[in-house]
Amino acid sequence: MSAVDVSLRRGEREILHGVDFAVRTGEIVALVGPNGAGKSTLLAAMSGDHPISGGRVEIDGRPLDRWSPIALARRRAVLPQQHSVGFPFTARQVVRMGRAAWARTPRQDDDDRIVAEALTTCDVEHLAERPFPSLSGGERARVALARVLAQDTETLLLDEPTAAMDLGHQEEIMQVVRARADDGHAVVVVLHDLGLAAAYADRICVLEQGHLVADGAPDDVLGEELLGRVYRYPVTIGRHPETDTALVLPRRPSRASSPSAQP
Repeated sequence: MSAVDVSLRRGEREILHGVDFAVRTGEIVALVGPNGAGKSTLLAAMSGDHPISGGRVEIDGRPLDRWSPIALARRRAVLPQQHSVGFPFTARQVVRMGRAAWARTPRQDDDDRIVAEALTTCDVEHLAERPFPSLSGGERARVALARVLAQDTETLLLDEPTAAMDLGHQEEIMQVVRARADDGHAVVVVLHDLGLAAAYADRICVLEQGHLVADGAPDDVLGEELLGRVYRYPVTIGRHPETDTALVLPRRPSRASSPSAQP
């Protein structure tokens, strides 16, 4: 899946400026950058949820607008930021919605198995009969991801899948995403946690004011000068003591030197 010279406007404002981007099977690409940088907009452009004003988005070399909705649903699954359902469907019913693209095909015979596996994988099997609106934000996020996994597509487009989750579930979900890529899926994921991006992504793409300003392996992209400029705040790059992946830490004054610490 690729974006070629993609621009996108909302009214008079141009949100994306000539972005070139691609993801390959077996790969996780993390989109990072400050609020308003264009991460979610790029993901929405690639999913077809936002019309672009210039360039093109392609799947298997064919422009996105030449795919029928059902064919597109069988090629890519999308996890949006917001997880809302207008009716009190159970968690199991929400996950089963991911199988709609395969109705009236031989693959519908796998529906029960795939739904059950997705519930287990995302640690929501115990919530299966609960109404979706009654779940906490983190529980909804895990059910929504289970729906995306149940759709069983080659490409996954995930917008902040760990945003509402506690520490343990953040790690577990990123391990699930990593396993999907290792099984041959292509994954694009919007993340705010640069440590998670460094630990699990094959490539990191940094967006700044709608421009793609860096694209490469985590250790090549996560530099103090670039991140300090993009996020407009100084950072220090450390290393994880067990995995040696990058840890991005904001520079902070020592507590001893802070005004509240003075006698």
